[in-house]
Amino acid sequence: MTYVINEPCIGIKDASCTEVCPVDCIHPTREEPEFEEAEQLYIDPEECIDCDACVEVCPVDAITSEEAVPPQWSRFIAINADYFQR
Repeated sequence: MTYVINEPCIGIKDASCTEVCPVDCIHPTREEPEFEEAEQLYIDPEECIDCDACVEVCPVDAITSEEAVPPQWSRFIAINADYFQR
């Protein structure tokens, strides 16, 4: 299982999740040049250790486990994974 950042993150990019992630699998961080141009933040499904820390701090409830992504947001599973394929 991995976690997915969904639609509520678009335009918000609070980045609290990047600060608590123990394996740094959420990008871009505020320190990365692409942060400003990114529409949202993304979780690397290969690196995520399913610790749940990001879920607890997200102020807009944008992060869910892959299995709990609502049907209307299912495209975000691929959107997160695709970000790390570039």
